[in-house]
Amino acid sequence: MRDETILIHGHEFYDEKYGVFIPPIYLSAVYEQNISSKLTDRATELKYSREENINARALEKILAKLEKGVDALVFNSGMAAISTLLMKLVKRDTKLLISQEMYGTSITISEILENKIGIKRILEFPETSHIIKAITTYKPDIVFIETITNPTLRVFDIESIGKVCKEYNCKLIVDNTFATPILINPLIYGANYVIHSLTKYIAGHNDVIAGAIIFDSIEEVNETWEWRRIMGTILSPFEAYLSLRGIKTLKVRLMKSSESAKAIAEYLHDHPKIEKVYYPGLSDSPYRSIAERLFKEKIFGGVVSFVVRGGRESVRKIFSKLRIIRPSPSLGGTESLLTYPIVSASRNIPVDIREKIGIVEGLLRLSIGLEDADDLIEDLDQALREV
Repeated sequence: MRDETILIHGHEFYDEKYGVFIPPIYLSAVYEQNISSKLTDRATELKYSREENINARALEKILAKLEKGVDALVFNSGMAAISTLLMKLVKRDTKLLISQEMYGTSITISEILENKIGIKRILEFPETSHIIKAITTYKPDIVFIETITNPTLRVFDIESIGKVCKEYNCKLIVDNTFATPILINPLIYGANYVIHSLTKYIAGHNDVIAGAIIFDSIEEVNETWEWRRIMGTILSPFEAYLSLRGIKTLKVRLMKSSESAKAIAEYLHDHPKIEKVYYPGLSDSPYRSIAERLFKEKIFGGVVSFVVRGGRESVRKIFSKLRIIRPSPSLGGTESLLTYPIVSASRNIPVDIREKIGIVEGLLRLSIGLEDADDLIEDLDQALREV
């Protein structure tokens, strides 16, 4: 099945008794024990919702198919997915190579593991060449990167990094939240684990907190499932149901927001009050060629980042004048959201590293929703007049 069909039918749910093909919400905390579960090939029973639940399992089947993995696990947040996976993988002296430009809380948890457990953390500049050099130099056990970095939208050459990780026998974790499986499937390029904050594009309506891991090995699934059971980080039935509802329109939403994002990026690119625009779909973006080679669809995502002249004071004026775009620290939903990274997702990155990467005081990250693109441009235009 192709992606659009998987999004609708990939859950495999069907209730023969009632002819129901849309999974209802199963709020049961407990199930009758000692019956053979038909949910999974995993060696688990459907008996207690902290371990397995029907709605979570339906969502996992879709995600596994979309990402070309052997199976998936869903969690009660993206950070729950990351935390559970890292707890499974790391031990004292594990060498973890992590990009300097990541979601700030991902960097924070790596620092906590360094201080509490004694892993060896290697922070590297967020460019493909730097990551590959660090792999060959330090020979890490784990490499953790994002497909598209947050918030300056660099695009990693996952294919090249995956080949080097395989050569040096290190596990590759790729956070694919910004790109989604509609654009790229990192597992086919050598990733071992793909992470998603389902809160963003996959659930897609700014009303769910959820996360997922998709795997290249059933053994890894079973081991991580046990950690999820112990830590209690499974996704609840209601949030899984909402995510199942949202995922059906993932591709049409992403296509729409990407089309609008490109138009808005081009508008900002020529605006006299904007210093710089980050968007891999711009003709002068250094990441355009990588994106065109690796992305399945010839679109470049629904997020645009830009630097406004005048720094923090200009940012304050823009936020106070917006009428349609909402100031909020998320992305991938139906509403367009504007984020100030240095006080949100990037606030835990040290200032010197932030500035080196380009996360400066005038940087804003705009997640394009499903509104009319001209209305969004007009909203930005009237706000920028105040700068």
